[in-house]
Amino acid sequence: MRHDIRVVETKALNAWPALQQTAHDGWLLRQSKGYTKRSNSVQPLRTDPGADLRAMVGYCEDTYHRAGLPTIFKITPLCESCGLDGRLDEYGYAAVDRSQLLVRSLDDMQAAPPLEDLSIDTGFTEAWMSAAAVLLSLKPEQRETASALLTDSPLRRAFFLHRSGYDPVAIGIGVVDDGYLGLFDIATSPAYRSRGIGERLVGHILRWGQSRGAHTSYLQVVDGNLPAQRLYAKLGYEKLYDYWYRVRWP
Repeated sequence: MRHDIRVVETKALNAWPALQQTAHDGWLLRQSKGYTKRSNSVQPLRTDPGADLRAMVGYCEDTYHRAGLPTIFKITPLCESCGLDGRLDEYGYAAVDRSQLLVRSLDDMQAAPPLEDLSIDTGFTEAWMSAAAVLLSLKPEQRETASALLTDSPLRRAFFLHRSGYDPVAIGIGVVDDGYLGLFDIATSPAYRSRGIGERLVGHILRWGQSRGAHTSYLQVVDGNLPAQRLYAKLGYEKLYDYWYRVRWP
């Protein structure tokens, strides 16, 4: 099954929101008090032929400067035709966090393997956020921003939390949008890794998404995260495209 990169990018943007978002000539400028690059970066979804890139970049720089944030651009194959990546390199923007977007079909899903003490909530809960703060090592201000980002959404979502007694072991989020299931914030406690817990957790998220009409799952993984890449390859995910960020710190 072929996938339209613009469609998948749009689904990912819908699934992981921003506190503030404005559109400028086909680019989305997202701001969320600095929490995660995907919620605090320029997302060029479309660039008109002959566009004045210097002027557009300057507009973005002014916008983020007023917000007290660094200017960050997400570079995907949607930017190739206009040469934005090369221009940003000329302007002194460094390439960071090289990553991959992976996809897999849900047509051949098997039954999810058992995972005891797994809670699945269809709305954001403080219990999930408390576990996420531990497993993702969130600072108090990051936890506050994450809570604001995740509290409400028009999309169908589920928050997965696996515990051992009172200890959080693994977390994840599944978001379904018109046939696409996005996976976010998949994390396992270091003390419980190499036990197959992450694989079983993802299996439950995939089954949940399939039962809600999803035909395809996608997720994002950093190039340097080799254990995660091995896990997702085992689960049948394949790379759809590479992406990275361009950053020039103030």
